Amino acid sequence: MQVLITHGSMARTRVLHFTRTQLLLALALLVCVLLLLSGTVYHFVFLKAAREGWPVVSSLVRLVVRDEIAERDRFLRDNLDAMAQRVGEVEAKVVRLAVVGERVSGLVGIQPEELLPQADPSASAQPARAASAPRPAATDTSPPAPRPAKDAAGGPYVPWAAAERHRLPALERLLQRVSGLDEAADRQTDLFVLAESRLMEAQLSALMVPNSAPVDGPVGSGFGFRSDPFTGRNALHTGLDFPADVGTPIHAAAGGLVVQNTVHPAYGKLLEIDHGNGLSTLYAHCSEIHVPLGALVKQGDLVARVGNTGRSTGPHLHFEVLLRGVPQNPRRFLGAAPAVPGRAALASARR
Repeated sequence: MQVLITHGSMARTRVLHFTRTQLLLALALLVCVLLLLSGTVYHFVFLKAAREGWPVVSSLVRLVVRDEIAERDRFLRDNLDAMAQRVGEVEAKVVRLAVVGERVSGLVGIQPEELLPQADPSASAQPARAASAPRPAATDTSPPAPRPAKDAAGGPYVPWAAAERHRLPALERLLQRVSGLDEAADRQTDLFVLAESRLMEAQLSALMVPNSAPVDGPVGSGFGFRSDPFTGRNALHTGLDFPADVGTPIHAAAGGLVVQNTVHPAYGKLLEIDHGNGLSTLYAHCSEIHVPLGALVKQGDLVARVGNTGRSTGPHLHFEVLLRGVPQNPRRFLGAAPAVPGRAALASARR
């Protein structure tokens, strides 16, 4: 492509030669310059005119973008209304959850002061020291001077949130409600974690109490004074006898640690399980013992079998409950309900 440039009749004609590649590059450069120029004009003229309210340009800009802004506002308003409705439903669920949480905390014995933050002892010590510091002797008995008028204040108490609620945009109010829901959910989570911990403690305590019969069957001789089967004299029977055939399974009345597995002259083959807190159980006259010394057993585990060893007139299990080494009446423990504590409480809380 050739471009001829002349000036006047006597001037020399200048010829410019352009290739196709040069023309394409020049066209692309021209398009970029036009785009940059239009963006600059839009940014510095139209937007500034719309913000500052120029007489003519701002009216044109408003006419162009009015429909777009209205549509965007309508879309945001509809979505905010839907989100507000969902937040309201979640708030109602959190309120119901809070009621259930209060009922559960009362049933498991959680005191209200346990839910309050612990006070910092160093913060309370400082005022105490200030109060105990010696005060200078009073020399002036005249009444204190009145405060300046500029310190006087009064009027009804109106919380800031209530006073500013009508001024806040809908989105900000919605965010405040969501933030409140988040805090309430955290509180309820902490409450239920504490309640679960208390229920687990109660469950573990129940599993460590010998409230399960070691042998299925009726009870023979009970706890208390009786006629000794060998001497005929009145003597204290320190446990319960469970008559049964030799080889009948003996189950642990509660979970614990095997602290004795031996042969005793009177008890025969003897097994003792320590349940903690000074509580232990004895299983005497066994034919076999299936757990070694130092073993951990759970409630209901097979630990031994009924026999006729030691000072015995026939096959039976002699079962004792000791509290700090003092024999107790096993019926008081076996009569306790073996249900896990807290289960009924949770069922009533769900209702």
